[in-house]
Amino acid sequence: MNALVAYRTGAIGTGIKVGVIDSGIDLQSAEFGDCSGGLGVGTCRILASSSDPSGNGSIDDVGGHGTAVAFTIAGRRNGSGTHGVAFDAQLVVERADQPGSCNGTDTSSCKFSDSTIALGLDRARQAGARVVNISLGGDSSSSTLAAAIDRATAAGVIVVIAAGNDGAANPDAFTNPATNAAIARGLVIIAGSVGAGDMISSFSNRAGTSAGVYLSAVGEGVRAPDANNTPFVWSGTSFSAPQIAGAIALLAQAFPNLTSRQIVDLLYATARDAGDPGTDAVYGRGILDLTRAFQPVGTTSVAGTSAVVSTGINGTLSAAMGDATQGPLGMAVLDSFGRAFSTTLNNSFQRQGVSRNLPALMAARDRSFSVGGDQVRVAVTLVPTVDSVRIERLGISSRDAGVARMLASTVSGRLGARVQFAFGASQGGDALTAQLAGRDDPAFLIAHDPLGGPGFDVDVGGSAALRRTFGGWGVTLASEAGDVLSRYDGEVAALQTRWQRFGYGRTTVALDRRLGGVRASLALTRMAESNTVLGARFGAGLGAARADSLFTDLALRWRLGEGWTLGGALRKGWTHARLREGIQGAGLLRTNAWAADLGKDGLFGADSIGLRIAQPLRVAQGGIGLILPQGWDYDTLRVTSWSQQRINLAPVGREIDYELRYRWSFLDGDVSSNLFLRRQPGNIAAMPSDVGGAVRLSWGF
Repeated sequence: MNALVAYRTGAIGTGIKVGVIDSGIDLQSAEFGDCSGGLGVGTCRILASSSDPSGNGSIDDVGGHGTAVAFTIAGRRNGSGTHGVAFDAQLVVERADQPGSCNGTDTSSCKFSDSTIALGLDRARQAGARVVNISLGGDSSSSTLAAAIDRATAAGVIVVIAAGNDGAANPDAFTNPATNAAIARGLVIIAGSVGAGDMISSFSNRAGTSAGVYLSAVGEGVRAPDANNTPFVWSGTSFSAPQIAGAIALLAQAFPNLTSRQIVDLLYATARDAGDPGTDAVYGRGILDLTRAFQPVGTTSVAGTSAVVSTGINGTLSAAMGDATQGPLGMAVLDSFGRAFSTTLNNSFQRQGVSRNLPALMAARDRSFSVGGDQVRVAVTLVPTVDSVRIERLGISSRDAGVARMLASTVSGRLGARVQFAFGASQGGDALTAQLAGRDDPAFLIAHDPLGGPGFDVDVGGSAALRRTFGGWGVTLASEAGDVLSRYDGEVAALQTRWQRFGYGRTTVALDRRLGGVRASLALTRMAESNTVLGARFGAGLGAARADSLFTDLALRWRLGEGWTLGGALRKGWTHARLREGIQGAGLLRTNAWAADLGKDGLFGADSIGLRIAQPLRVAQGGIGLILPQGWDYDTLRVTSWSQQRINLAPVGREIDYELRYRWSFLDGDVSSNLFLRRQPGNIAAMPSDVGGAVRLSWGF
């Protein structure tokens, strides 16, 4: 995700006032703009509100320390050498060194009093500084300075104080107000120093008892000019403090919605952990990481809504959508701090994966059987486990069921001469409809009948069907309910092999007729998905779509004589997707599936052979239109613009399955073999063809 360009004024850092209480600043330096026409005039970023509370008569630097600190915060960016962190910030300079104490050659000669520092802090606050840098230290601060800090934090000013350079276990006593919650209000940061490899600097005072308000930053080898514009390499916590102050200025300008406390909390939350895990006595809250601070933190939501956007997976496409590719799907989002970012979600989809794994199909040890008479029959499938036997769905055809001689029902029967009924546990309504109509379709291992289910992974809970004959016509009403199965999203690999469940329901009205050797059926099915679209799931950030689908199914089977049969099936579908959360949008998808097969019974005796070509359910065209936010106004906290974008759900790939089957029955067992070819499996054009074969021996129950 990238930060939106939605700033109130110009470039990053412009307009933010940073107070610097130190030995002044080099007024002749070009690093802070041209100040020859006066402070704050033209390009001069040293404001006229700057002052000399110690009575030196000028804010012009003599010692050089103040200039180097100011440069570290706001040195210009001109493509040469180095520049400050907030290179366009405006400076409120408060020269606080005692007159005559700075000799111009040794910065350690400069002396400062608490009262002068306190006065400088008051003046910086009055001038509108958002953050004040104090790269000074020494003995315990006076009550005068503590009171000034109290007034500053009460006004929302963030104060950054150097930890000191004695290599001690605790910061200088001068920083004590930072740990006084009543005075600091969480807005005072103590700055420690790190060097290469994020190691604490040998000279830096450690976090110690101030660990909760201590933040480390680079304080070794900082290049900056002195009072004579001569570049030096400086080291000390005096130069880690302005790194933090500059970071605060950048964040305050880039995200004007942030309060001062939020800025401090953000720096702590995004700091790199070092030393012992969490807050520790050496590095405190960690090491300043400005890059992470400019990235979304916490829960991310679509701007202007409460719909959550994942930084990982925002949707799972079903096999019917295969390799459907997306446009940018760019939008404005807000993180947990209410900061606006732009992001694109086109790469945040995962795919359901290629289904019908052959080893899993062949490894099944289930056995099916049926009992009953003409009026009522019961059919079940038993699957042995380690210490028990469980009942599973009878998801096989009549030919595979053998003695069951039923398609997929659990309980079926008759009510008089014209009415039949069936109830299924873990059985689909399509299976019950076929069974009641007396369809005896051939079974294939891979090239399945496209009318045998919804066309994507489901776990049927239960179903019921009722059929009545009118002369030579049969009318069946069937209903089923269950769960759509979708892969878990997220980055935890162990969870991605598990399934999420979302409810669905299907209702079918079917008309069937037999004319001589031809059996035909026509069905109309309505399917409602509560949280998915044809088995695909979309996160709240993309509207959490649900869908209503209408399918028309046509099936024909012609007995040609001498054991030959010719069959075909065609499905056409129309799916209307609607968004449920956050953003507006909808879409229409058109789908299709088909199959054709040729078979013969008794080729060499008690055997059968068959060939089928099939296309499983595939989105032929369509997608979901979205209206997505594109900009954010921090003044009004509203979306500034919207754009229409689209989730494309039509794949380039087209799966075609070819399968040759042969089955030979002998005694109370049988041998079955299958050869198959799946071209572009899963409707993914780049997927290599799946070629294989299987031989299975079944004996007894």
